[in-house]
Amino acid sequence: MDDYKKKLGNLASKIKNETPQTPIQQVQPVRVLAVPAEEEEARFNNWIPKGLKRKIKAYGAQNDISQKDITIQALQQFLKENGNE
Repeated sequence: MDDYKKKLGNLASKIKNETPQTPIQQVQPVRVLAVPAEEEEARFNNWIPKGLKRKIKAYGAQNDISQKDITIQALQQFLKENGNE
């Protein structure tokens, strides 16, 4: 028990005598992405028949492609065929 009290007393005097060291924080600038972002996205929301939605989901699952990508490709193809791209 005496050893504990000595250690505790020494710790208190050590804390009183030593000045605390302030950690130095290094600030680094945020890195810019090397890959440029594509065109800014906008929300596109509309109602479609349930059967068509199921077909899109099934096609996406079978071909490992998202519904978003399917929709974008379909709309781009539509505009290309109609001369509005």
